[in-house]
Amino acid sequence: MTETSERPAPASEDILAIDHLHHRYGNVTALKDVSLKVRRGEFLTLLGSSGSGKSTLLRMIAGLEMPTSVDVFTLEGRPMAQVPANHRNVSTVFQHYGLFPHLSVGQNVEYGLHVRKIPVPERRRQAEEMLRLVKLDGMYDRPIHALSGGQRQRVALARSLVLKPAILLLDEPLGALDEKLRLEMQIELLSLHRTLGMTFIYVTHSQEEALTMSHRILLMSNGEIVQEGRPEDLFDRPSNRFAAEFMGMENIFTAEITAIDGGVISVTVNGAHLRGLWTGKTQPRIGDPIAVAFRSEKVKLARDKGALGGDANRFEATLKSRVYKGKYLDVVAASALGDVRLRLWDDHVVLSDQFKIEWRPTNTVVIPID
Repeated sequence: MTETSERPAPASEDILAIDHLHHRYGNVTALKDVSLKVRRGEFLTLLGSSGSGKSTLLRMIAGLEMPTSVDVFTLEGRPMAQVPANHRNVSTVFQHYGLFPHLSVGQNVEYGLHVRKIPVPERRRQAEEMLRLVKLDGMYDRPIHALSGGQRQRVALARSLVLKPAILLLDEPLGALDEKLRLEMQIELLSLHRTLGMTFIYVTHSQEEALTMSHRILLMSNGEIVQEGRPEDLFDRPSNRFAAEFMGMENIFTAEITAIDGGVISVTVNGAHLRGLWTGKTQPRIGDPIAVAFRSEKVKLARDKGALGGDANRFEATLKSRVYKGKYLDVVAASALGDVRLRLWDDHVVLSDQFKIEWRPTNTVVIPID
């Protein structure tokens, strides 16, 4: 999430609008009542596991498949529901690049311009300009087989960007790269997005990629949008148990509501009392099936009366396991709630078998189970 807040917000104008889209493969529902709007200049990420429907939705936007039914489907204000891919002002970068091995780097980048019958000198000029933008200047004549994986990804990006699409679609483009190169390419994609001001729609199963690059995230499951919002919203304020689990909240317990005071909810877990903030989409009622969740790094060791104040959630704990991870220490402790996971960043901490743990109610979410 390091650069999200530094990037300018997208324009208010919607470049893409979809309402009540459904898609089926025979008896299998791939997308169920999907609605979304994308603002011009936005970096939107479709996030979800395999089979969630994110790549199918991207293919609908690209025109590679047509929806079974949809009420509204417009791109730049024009109806697009049944318009084929070659008549849509979008371009797609795939995970496996799809480069032509018999063409040079420059010829690959020029390919779409060649199809559009752009004169040779002009398309070469545009291709070389785009290669400079993706930091491959001087490689116009290089064969594709002589490139590294990261360089091939840059060629694929240049080939799509040179067409100046209204929307650049990216279908897990970093999935084939090793971790170091993937992190470098995240920064490059952010830089390209900032330079070009273009609308990006990015598909990934990686929450880390989504959190790092997006203005907004659509979390998908079973063909539906489960939650949408800024990276901070999904990370800190999941609206249901699925979102909390997918976004990596390590401590999740089934709970019962005992009191509601505005957005502050008092609950019990195995008879133990704690408080948190309601983040569900609809107002809760006492008796509703709910869960309580909090992140391991928010749990602190309580010294004396506790450093977090009198309203903190605070419990006696018994050490069960500890794993040294270099930068931090992962701890599992038994408590009245059940097993609680802590991530301690103080490398000098000395844990006894018995200690107290605490965390703030503001770092605790109360959410629907469904």
